[in-house]
Amino acid sequence: MSMSNHAGARDGDGPEVVPAAEAGRFRLLQMRPRDPEEAGRSATPLELFFDLVFVVAVSIASVNLHHALGEGHVVEGLLVYGVIFFGIWWAWINSTWFATSFATDDWLYRLLTFVQMGGVLVLAAGVAPAFEEQDFSLLIFSYVVMRVAMVAQWLRASRWAGESRRATQLYAVGISAVQALWLLSLLLPEPVSFIAIGVLILAELAVPIVAERQGETPWHPHHLTERFGLFTLILLGESLLASANAVIVAIEEVDELGPLLWIATLALVVTCALWWIYFWSPHHRLITDYASSVRHGYAHFFVFAAAGALSAGIEVEIDVLTETSALDPLTASFTVTVPIAVFVMGIWGIALRHQRDRVVNTVVPLGALLVLLDPLLPFPVAVSAIILAIVVLVLVVRAPDEAHEHARLE
Repeated sequence: MSMSNHAGARDGDGPEVVPAAEAGRFRLLQMRPRDPEEAGRSATPLELFFDLVFVVAVSIASVNLHHALGEGHVVEGLLVYGVIFFGIWWAWINSTWFATSFATDDWLYRLLTFVQMGGVLVLAAGVAPAFEEQDFSLLIFSYVVMRVAMVAQWLRASRWAGESRRATQLYAVGISAVQALWLLSLLLPEPVSFIAIGVLILAELAVPIVAERQGETPWHPHHLTERFGLFTLILLGESLLASANAVIVAIEEVDELGPLLWIATLALVVTCALWWIYFWSPHHRLITDYASSVRHGYAHFFVFAAAGALSAGIEVEIDVLTETSALDPLTASFTVTVPIAVFVMGIWGIALRHQRDRVVNTVVPLGALLVLLDPLLPFPVAVSAIILAIVVLVLVVRAPDEAHEHARLE
């Protein structure tokens, strides 16, 4: 999304004010563009509820990824996980972008949000068939339900969008067209349908780019980046919870608790380090134009997907200890280190590299590379934890002066 100052009904420089007279006969508010400089804007209870429901689907996708990896279906499992996660992430990020631009929080807006939440729960039910039988039918149907709800939101917004009207109409038309193609893809034979999925993913990614070039919609940098940060927090928490549950279950299946407790400790250290790295930089100052907003949003696919996959890797390591995994120890270690490396490189690309600190821009990507190569060393995973601890230490030492950084970025 790109920044533009759209005049809604506002009181000075404060939040958008919609007079009671603007409520229609059905008690609906005019869905005017939100002020991108609105003071004190933060995530709403509805948005937090929305995030929690979406993480249910992420959790189920992670569980099924663990099973696929544990059975030795590494490439196939990762491809299916990528497709499923795209559906979850794209539905989430589009709703988030819309909310930062036009959210009204009246009953119809809430109802359409609930429809999307219901769609993602149905999508969660289709995860297992996708992994086990490569049957994407339920996934596609549920995904289309979520996207049609967004079409209704964009059409409603177009009535009062002002300068953004053309963009809102293109969003509605573009999303509708792609959903029709998703449904038609169900009629294709299996080899062709996989190719169609890739093409349709690209089409989905193209819709916002085309729409925004025809009429920019407003976004609120603080609100937008807070939403990304909160979803990252929930994903890391879910990953830690899943890892802890796997450790608890495995306690009765191992002869020695030492290695199991070691893995549990490393999982905690790694997760805390990833949290520290993500929130080291103030992300909202880095979204300054259309290109940076797209980069920030699209790159979060890799960050979110890596956070969701981390627990699957930890569980695979535990399976190796309990001798229930089809993977050898070396490959199993990569299922942990690859998500860590992808997460670190993703955050470096999104935020850290813009600090222009040579030390940070050397240590962080080097740390990600060393983590990626960790399984080749005598003590896999343990070395990753040490490397991440060193990266965090460097970030603590190199933390930018708040006043100076604000002046430079603003």
